[in-house]
Amino acid sequence: MDTITAPWIAWSLLLLAGVLEVAWATLMKSSGGFTRHGLAALCIALAWLSFFLLGFATRTLPIGTAYAIWTGIGAVGVAACGILWFGERADPARLSCIALIVAGIVGLKWLAPR
Repeated sequence: MDTITAPWIAWSLLLLAGVLEVAWATLMKSSGGFTRHGLAALCIALAWLSFFLLGFATRTLPIGTAYAIWTGIGAVGVAACGILWFGERADPARLSCIALIVAGIVGLKWLAPR
């Protein structure tokens, strides 16, 4: 298996991939269903880069852990963007569910093989 030498590099790439996932998903909403072509092109480019970095991180990290953390960062980040920028609701039940996702991300990071 081809691996990255330093695990911190893989974790950093995974974090960046998650942040890019938040960016492209938020841009997808802002692009008006891909009708605003500049934003749509940026969305597609960021999605590709996010997938690429996720794939590179999985050369070192377990796929199940990496994918769950990547999607968790995306879910929490996009939910936060929806609340902050798109006027989506932030009631206690929704915030509690988001907190559970964060707890899962933290748990997977701590339990991942070193």
